[in-house]
This record gives sequence, C-alpha cells and structure tokens, in this order.
Amino acid sequence: MNTLNPTPYADLGPDRVLDAVESLGLLPDGRLLALNSYENRVYQVGLEDEAPVIAKFYRPGRWSDEAIREEHAFMLALAELEIPAVAPAIIGGETLHSFAGYRFSLTPRRGGRHPELGDLDVLEWIGRFIGRIHAVGAVEPFRYRPILDITHFGVESRDYLLAHDWIPADLLPAYTSVVDQALQGVRDGYARAGSIQHIRLHGDCHLGNLLWTDAGPHFVDFDDARQGPAVQDLWMLLSGEREEMSRQLAAVLAGYEDFQEFDTRELHLIEALRTLRLVHHAAWIARRWTDPAFPAAFTWFGDAHYWQNHILQLREQIAAMEAGPLHGL
Repeated sequence: MNTLNPTPYADLGPDRVLDAVESLGLLPDGRLLALNSYENRVYQVGLEDEAPVIAKFYRPGRWSDEAIREEHAFMLALAELEIPAVAPAIIGGETLHSFAGYRFSLTPRRGGRHPELGDLDVLEWIGRFIGRIHAVGAVEPFRYRPILDITHFGVESRDYLLAHDWIPADLLPAYTSVVDQALQGVRDGYARAGSIQHIRLHGDCHLGNLLWTDAGPHFVDFDDARQGPAVQDLWMLLSGEREEMSRQLAAVLAGYEDFQEFDTRELHLIEALRTLRLVHHAAWIARRWTDPAFPAAFTWFGDAHYWQNHILQLREQIAAMEAGPLHGL
C-alpha cells in the first residue's frame, strides 16, 4: 500500500480509542495512556477487572491487511514455541480488527527495562534469544512484506530527499557527493558478502523494542518485520569503538549460534546496513512531516545543522565500511 494520508490520525481521539476496544466485547475503565510511537498510535487501555491491554492503531496505507496478518502469524509462531515475543491477542478468531476506518490490534501489557548492553553475559543471552527467533524466521519467507535492500532503504530514500528539496542549497553538492559515495560503499559491502540468505526478521532491534526482566529479554513491536540478512537484527546491539564492538559481537554470536548457524560473510554488511538506516531514517521523517506528531517530536530536523551532521555521519560510515568487518573473517 503506497498512498498515505498526510494527517492519518486527525480523528483518532480518546473516545474513539475506547470505543474501538469496547467493540471487541471488552470493558474499558476510562484509563488511557498514550505510549511512545510515531509510525503508529499505541495506547495502554485500562479494563474493568482485567489487566490493561496495549491497543495499536496501524498507520493507514502503510501495510496491507495481508502484511499485518503475516507479522501477527510470525509472532504467534514464536509464542507457540515459548519464545518471548509479545504476540497480539486472538479475539473472535482474529488478531487484526477494524473500527471507524482504523485497523488495530490488542496485545497483553508486558513491562521491562532496557538491558545492560555493556554486560557481555547479557549480550550472549540476547544472542540466544535472537537465534531462536531466526530459527523460526528461516523456516519460510514472508509473502507480503518487503526485502531490506539498497533500492528501498538507500536509493529511494536519497531520491525522495532530493526530489522534495529537503537539502539546503549550500549543502546540496556535498550531500549528493557523499550519499552517492556511501551507497556505493553499501553496494561494495553486499558484493563482498556474496549470495546470502534472506530470512524473516524483527527488523528494528533497537533498545526501545527490547525489554529486560529477571526472566530475560523479550521483544515488542514487530511492525518493521521483513525479509533480510540475519545480521540486521544483531548490529544495533553494538556500540562504542571498533575494538569494543568486536567484543560485543563475539558475545552475541556465541549465544546466537547455540540455536542458529550464522553466515560470517554477513559481517561485511554491518556498516552497510548502518549506512542504509541513516539514509532511510532521514527520508522517513521527511515523508511523515505532514503528520503533526513529527514536527513536534523532531524539532531539529531539516535545519542546516542537522544536514551538516548527517553528511558528517555518512562520511564516517564510508570510512567504517572501508575498514572491513569487525569480527570473524
């Protein structure tokens, strides 16, 4: 689905959220808490005599019904194997519901804190968890969800920013030169990796989607699930200087390979994928700018200082890609 409403949530007020939940036979108690989400709208809804639920209203036009149900099916398959990913509730035989033109799902509330990624034992535990997810993800492909590739994340993102005049005129030559060089570096990384397997992924394994309890980690929000290389779900766990990231990666892979074999050629893609995320993230904000939540949240976006830093980050990524893989080759 390609056509997006520029103000998709204009009439999604508290009453409509509560009415949507009530339409499924549940009894909201009036308590409503908006949670941090930009792409969709997500609320914690209190219920009479029951634990609160999380109501997620999907951005109109972003995913087809088939693609959303495919995400849900993946999460339910993980839950069935007792892999701690928070799956949507099945109500009336369905996980995807509609009300007043909005599509939504409900999930149980699961709390947690951010994991200590500086602890190598924690990273190894998370690696085991992701390995279990990928063992399921490798069984069959998504049919309705896209592949993470340079065309969508890189080329189309660059072209959108240029076509819609987001780059300040005095920085345009520098941006054009650097982004083209960076995308060539991504192509070179993929060429060095060779033919690799694309599997079903979480797709967006940042700290906000990874919660930790005394029982270990669990993932929430598979909204960006797609086909891609396994390392996409690993590299966001790494931070710091190159030597430190190599130690972190070794810990993650030690746990990962307890459940799923890792193709070490994918290590050529870590900095390439980080580069694609940088380019894509800028275009994502630009594409959503007519949604009032985005100018309010990203007040710094689009000014000259932002683009100067963005160009600097791309230059750093070019150097990182040229430095070669972190570990294992």
